[in-house]
Amino acid sequence: MIEQITHNDTLLAIIIPDSFTAPGIHFFTPNEFSQQVAYMRHPAGKEIPAHVHKPVPREVKYTREVLFIKSGKLRVDFYDDAQNYLESRILAKGDVILLASGGHGFEALEELEMIEVKQGPYAGEEDKTRFAGISASQVRMVNNNG
Repeated sequence: MIEQITHNDTLLAIIIPDSFTAPGIHFFTPNEFSQQVAYMRHPAGKEIPAHVHKPVPREVKYTREVLFIKSGKLRVDFYDDAQNYLESRILAKGDVILLASGGHGFEALEELEMIEVKQGPYAGEEDKTRFAGISASQVRMVNNNG
């Protein structure tokens, strides 16, 4: 089951668990997002025509990140735009998350390998505002089978 994490009607994240499966193509993100995430499952022999992507001007206001968990476990802490802690989830091998808005922090609960995809070019410290996150004792875990 796909999980959408929201706060005050704002989408903070979409979690796609490793167990998700469905035939065809499924987009999880709204059309207006500057970062799109889709799942695809096709039968053997399915052909996807060769193509190139046309230059299409796009405006990106906020960096959206997609994390692919290759191994280990990751705790994700969610914050609103005012840096107030909301809740946490645990991601495990094979899970994917799109971080759409608000703030976030992480703790590797096991040795972790993950791949991050986001818009570029990366602007370093100009790209983010760092703030003090929660301690482990403040975690409010929401059960998500992690």
